Amino acid sequence: MSLLPVAEAQARLLALAAPLEIETVPLIDGVGRWAAEDVVAIRDQPSHDLSAMDGYAIRHAERPGPWTIVGESAAGGGLDRPLGRGEAARIFTGAPVPAAADCVLVQEEAERIGERLAMVGEGPRGIGGNIRPQGIDFRSGSKLIPTGRRIDGRHVALAGIGGHATIAVRRRPRITLISTGDELVPLGKPTPGASLPASNAPMLAGLLAGWPVEVRDHGIVPDDLDRIADAFSNAAGEADIIVTTGGVSVGDHDFIRPALEKAGARLDFWRVAMRPGKPLLAGTLNSAIVLGLPGNPVSSYVTACLFLLPLIARMGGAAHPLPRTRTVPLGAPLPSNGQRQDYLRARLVDGQAFAPDGQDSAALMALAAADGLIVRPPHVPRAEIGESVEMLYLA
Repeated sequence: MSLLPVAEAQARLLALAAPLEIETVPLIDGVGRWAAEDVVAIRDQPSHDLSAMDGYAIRHAERPGPWTIVGESAAGGGLDRPLGRGEAARIFTGAPVPAAADCVLVQEEAERIGERLAMVGEGPRGIGGNIRPQGIDFRSGSKLIPTGRRIDGRHVALAGIGGHATIAVRRRPRITLISTGDELVPLGKPTPGASLPASNAPMLAGLLAGWPVEVRDHGIVPDDLDRIADAFSNAAGEADIIVTTGGVSVGDHDFIRPALEKAGARLDFWRVAMRPGKPLLAGTLNSAIVLGLPGNPVSSYVTACLFLLPLIARMGGAAHPLPRTRTVPLGAPLPSNGQRQDYLRARLVDGQAFAPDGQDSAALMALAAADGLIVRPPHVPRAEIGESVEMLYLA
């Protein structure tokens, strides 16, 4: 089986998935998820002409006065009648402008003696001066949030002021993490001989902590065909995505592929032209999507960023599920690249990207210190200091 280009593998993985069912939740519970429907305003904002300053509501044509003050307008409640000729109203920021008034004289340019008012400065420049017109932000019927936009606190405020208390989103994908390997032991336990702490599942759970998902850690499964197949079958009944780490290469103890076949899964692709992360696997088992990540921790993390996170976004209804890169200048040269797409752990120093030595797929120090991954397409020539490269930022 030949190596798939990264973009083709991502497209094939996303084609296996569809957005999950829609549910309506309180606005705050939609944060981090994607709008499943357009959010449309059901009110104007502001709903009335409002004063942008503290001062006095007047008619512009009557400048420079004098006026008689006949009442006041404060935020939340306005004057209960229109202004007559020669009349003014005390007004405060955010308060509705009285009917028949067409500008606001700021208080620094006003002189008040009892109920008499005169202008002592230049005054408002014209009709509408110091007024926020009704609907200047948006009108009822305006699209506030498009389908597929990820929701954050700004969108909560926008939808709330637009008249909404809830939002339609896709339900959270259910993810089961399965770690495979005879060498693995739970975190904190002794590691005799060549055994290793099982750090991949906690690492992935940490990566997903800010994502709208439900994560279940199935634990460690030894390198046994039947037990791995049973783990797949058990997970398939409750998970939307089954994520494995380890066992996807070509060694005698790499049982993920045969275990999937034994469980009745359909393999879609295996092995991608990327470094780190070549032995990546994807398929389906019943209604679940299976994503087999490499066992080396850096490979597991990088492939999760490039494949698992976009898959979650696709199921969540994201308009643009694939990660986006930014262009940055190099702070040190990079050699020419071979046939695979490289993802180099890199630091940003004074806006320049540096990819240190130590890019081994089992070396976690460079990953933990990295600000992002420099993307090096296949067969690109040597890159010099100052040249622009694409960088995928890490959270």
